[in-house]
Amino acid sequence: MIMAIGSKDLSMDALDGFDNDRLVEELKKAKAELFNLRFQSATGQLESHGRLKAVRRDIARIYTVLRERELSIRTNPADAKEEGK
Repeated sequence: MIMAIGSKDLSMDALDGFDNDRLVEELKKAKAELFNLRFQSATGQLESHGRLKAVRRDIARIYTVLRERELSIRTNPADAKEEGK
């Protein structure tokens, strides 16, 4: 099995456990980090170019989980807790 490049704390398994509000919050943080990395790259201050790729992949993973939940392919843990009550 190939390990995915990106943040270790934002693996598909970890994202699957987050509710939609937490995913949106993680998305905002990742987009802010991507902006800062692009700014550093433009000014020549970026040291780790691999981090750009990793953050872009994290953003794509978050969007994938949100879209799969929208299409009912993946379940939202918040919905599962409500059904259990």
